[in-house]
Amino acid sequence: MRRIKFLLVLILQVIILMYGCNTIKQNNMKLSDKNWLRVSGDQIVNQKGDTVYLRGFGLGGMLHMENFIDGYPANEETMREGLLKVLGEKKYNLFFDTFLKSYFTEPDAEYIHSLGLNLVRIPINYHLFEDDMNPRVIKEGAFEYLDKVIELCAKNKIYTIIDLHALPGSQNQHWHSDNPTHKALFWQHKDFQDRVLILWQAIAQRYKDQPWVAGYDVINEPAEPTGEKLFPYYKHLRDAILKIDPNHILFLEGDRYAVDFDKFTEVWDNVVYTNHDYAVPGFIFGGDYPGNTDDRYFDKDTLEKDFLKKSEYMFSHHVPLWVGEFGPVYTGNPEKDEMRYQILKDQLAYYNKYKVSWCIWLYKDMGLQAIMHQNDNTPYMKLVSAFLLKKDSLGADRWGSTDKNIRQVISPIQELFKKEFRDYNPYPEGQQVQIDLLVRHILIGEALVPEYCNLFKDLSEEKLTDLAQSFRFDNYVQRKRLEDILTGREK
Repeated sequence: MRRIKFLLVLILQVIILMYGCNTIKQNNMKLSDKNWLRVSGDQIVNQKGDTVYLRGFGLGGMLHMENFIDGYPANEETMREGLLKVLGEKKYNLFFDTFLKSYFTEPDAEYIHSLGLNLVRIPINYHLFEDDMNPRVIKEGAFEYLDKVIELCAKNKIYTIIDLHALPGSQNQHWHSDNPTHKALFWQHKDFQDRVLILWQAIAQRYKDQPWVAGYDVINEPAEPTGEKLFPYYKHLRDAILKIDPNHILFLEGDRYAVDFDKFTEVWDNVVYTNHDYAVPGFIFGGDYPGNTDDRYFDKDTLEKDFLKKSEYMFSHHVPLWVGEFGPVYTGNPEKDEMRYQILKDQLAYYNKYKVSWCIWLYKDMGLQAIMHQNDNTPYMKLVSAFLLKKDSLGADRWGSTDKNIRQVISPIQELFKKEFRDYNPYPEGQQVQIDLLVRHILIGEALVPEYCNLFKDLSEEKLTDLAQSFRFDNYVQRKRLEDILTGREK
């Protein structure tokens, strides 16, 4: 009997050993491609040990849409609901399938490669992968469009970072998490949090063997009002992903929209920590540079000090830093825009000084911020141009417009709150931003959605196809000055 037990134990140990060796062999095979990236000390390196600086663009507006990028008002889900009602399911599917197949194609990848850049950060919306009425079930064909972007980038030696930009319940309070409200309900419902664990495991399963996927940016711009829930959730998320994919880098953003790391209590292996470094004078409302914005003086030294404050956790713990978003918006005023280009040059100078990776926001849009903007003569621009002027006049997109034409509405509300609610200081940015969000983006923005959607009413399938193909590379114009600065042709 003892001999039998001994033999069984011996056989079991051999099986475990063989399985372990096979697993190690498989992992070594996975990592045999020299382009695989990992964290070593405070650097990102390839399998030869060479330092790799990831520098490129955020591909907003495609697998996650935003109002100022794509031209609609309010948030993506609200717009899509309106278009489905106007177009019907068949035409709706035709338009968005054509749009998604047109937005990033071979010429886009070739162009980015030609600039000497090596990264595309791909924002995605959970709605592409999961239906709220059928939770925890990944949609058939969900990965088709993401696969294509990754494939085209890899072909052109460009790394990709998959960025979950919109989570169920919304991880922050603003439209860019596809939030139709001003509440980040993701942090209040375990069900939403569990669904994201499942989604990330599905993504990890899909791409665990892809060396040109640099890694996973697991939550874009989290904003958890108590400050206590983000890091513990990151632990759960990390554990869930590592069960499937132990090799890819995880990119973790700070709280309060990727700037606050105070509650990060551990440093983990193979993790890159990422902040967002938007310069206040580079916002649409920004003043002169150097000069004052919001009663504060800004110059290159001020911007660098702000950056160092956001980066203190990374530098003090000697871990890699990736600036996941930055970049000014442009006004059309040559004198003002010259200041914006100087902001960008100053930021790039200190990124080079501290040897950090970066990803500028944005690759494509309607002309506000990106290196590529759509030609005025495309079918889509002809359809929406008058609407865009109205949207701008009403200040509906807080990122891309001001309230200068609706001060008669906004000023009395602001004065009322200053007088009657002096202690009201809503998270995350206080009274004025909250009023802008609720009045301009939500109230006015939502009211504009039917007008935008009705522009598509009764259009033929041929017309809808032409509209969607307006987003192809050959229908865009390069912002040459921005191109020169990013490539180093202009210092």
